[in-house]
Amino acid sequence: MQKLKINKNLVEKILELKRKRNAVILVHNYQIDEVQDIADYIGDSLELSRTASKTNADVIVFCGVRFMAETASILCPDKLVLMPDINAGCPMADMITRNELKVLKKEHPRATVVAYVNTSAEVKAEIDICCTSGNAVKVIKSLKDAAEIIFVPDKYLGHYVSTKVNRSLILWDGYCPVHAKILSEHITRQRKAHPEAKVIVHPECAPQVIKLADEALSTSGMCKYAKLSGASEIIVGTEHGMLHRLRKENPEKRFYPLSEQAVCNDMKLTTLEKVLWCLEDMKYEVKVPEDIQIKAKRAVDRMLEVL
Repeated sequence: MQKLKINKNLVEKILELKRKRNAVILVHNYQIDEVQDIADYIGDSLELSRTASKTNADVIVFCGVRFMAETASILCPDKLVLMPDINAGCPMADMITRNELKVLKKEHPRATVVAYVNTSAEVKAEIDICCTSGNAVKVIKSLKDAAEIIFVPDKYLGHYVSTKVNRSLILWDGYCPVHAKILSEHITRQRKAHPEAKVIVHPECAPQVIKLADEALSTSGMCKYAKLSGASEIIVGTEHGMLHRLRKENPEKRFYPLSEQAVCNDMKLTTLEKVLWCLEDMKYEVKVPEDIQIKAKRAVDRMLEVL
């Protein structure tokens, strides 16, 4: 009871400061339950950044990880973008650097370069077009005239896309450590426990996991599937935070985690207290330098044209 009272006071203070600062709170699907519940908008990284660009807010509080806040800064250079915890990073995004990509491009000078949105702003500045897990297939299909296609950094998403477009891609050896922990044996075990349930997994999962699932979907796709599917029980193969939103939006259905190990520690760094302190002190700012922002925005804009 005491915790509920404390959280209520925190929320009231956050809402008051949000109005005072003319701020909007954007929250990724993988954030902790309490932070999701204070969101003005909740979704995947690109959904949130696109939403940010359309708001009249002066301040964007991005509850996610660093590359997401950078994408918001790329699309909204005139807004103040803040992160409640500046240490919230993405191991996958860190698996490729701008210099490493430059070397790869020299090895394949005729290639068109596609980067998953889960990359740093500096990497986005070196590519031709971005993609998300939800539109990666569509983006690759739009490049039918490309001699070669480099896809970074997620080898699993890249492999999934290649099977959908029947085309070989030049893949980087990157991956999401959280989704890599989801194994085929988890599906076997959960199907036995819940024989009537459908299994949905994120395309960042390994190929053998995707093969055993009923659907491979982005987080946005999972929300749509949960709402429209006739299934009353769904086993969810992605980061645990997704379950809170699915259960909240579909109270009549049951959702089970595919793996108890699928937890992103970086996503869990943001707390209600940190959101409050962020608005009180107006920090920590994420600002992409103009030269990087201009180049990176071209790649993001080109992707948006394909949507």
